[in-house]
Amino acid sequence: MDFDDQLRRYFGTDDLSGVPQSALIAGIDRMRVDLGMEQDSGRRFAMWALLYMLGGAPDLDVAFEDEADRDAARTFMDMTDQEDEES
Repeated sequence: MDFDDQLRRYFGTDDLSGVPQSALIAGIDRMRVDLGMEQDSGRRFAMWALLYMLGGAPDLDVAFEDEADRDAARTFMDMTDQEDEES
């Protein structure tokens, strides 16, 4: 599942700038439900990463059973936060 596919699936567009706040909240809620049911680790990570960027990601110990996945998520968080600081 690529980034644009996720945006279209959960928010009905690939441009979040025009999404009303209520639709953004509803999309995040749907993503969190789907994250809880997703079995594929790659898809699960992609959904968690988008949720993180949108401020709606669950804690790592809730989102990932596997320590390697939690480490990858921490690395993603660090890289994202570093990019935000440089902007």
